[in-house]
Amino acid sequence: MQLEDILSPDRCHCRIEGVSKKRILTKISEIVSENIDSLEAAEVFDALMAREQLGTTGLGNGIAIPHCRLAPCENIIGALITLDQPVDFDSLDNKPVDILFVLLVPREKNDEHVRTLAELATLFNDEDFCFTIRHTNDREDLYNIAITY
Repeated sequence: MQLEDILSPDRCHCRIEGVSKKRILTKISEIVSENIDSLEAAEVFDALMAREQLGTTGLGNGIAIPHCRLAPCENIIGALITLDQPVDFDSLDNKPVDILFVLLVPREKNDEHVRTLAELATLFNDEDFCFTIRHTNDREDLYNIAITY
C-alpha cells in the first residue's frame, strides 16, 4: 500500500479542535464526505461509531485508527488528522489520542482492509514518524510527510 493511493491533501488536517471522540468522528466524517460524492457524512459517522462500539480503535501512544467498511465506498479512503488537544478515545493504554488515521474501505475488500490496517499500525509504531506528524502545522506538509515516510 502506498499512502498516496488512499490519502489526499484535502483529507489531511492539522490541529483540529476536538472535545470528545464523538465530535472528532463527526468532524472526520464531514471532512471525508466533502469531496467524495458517494459518501454522506451521517453514513460515515454511523459506520465509524458502530465500529467503535465493537471495541476501541485507539492503539495507544496517542494514536487511533478509526476504520469501517462501507457499501457506497468505491475505493479505500484515508484521512490523517492531528488534534490541538488530545481527547479520550478509550485507548488500550488509557492515554488520550492526538493523531488519527481514518480508514474507509469498500465492504467487499476484506483482505485489503486487514492488510492496510496492519501497514498503518506498523507506520504509526514508528516514534520518529509520529513525532514529525505531531509537530507539523501545515496540511500540505502533513500530507507530504505521510506519503514520503
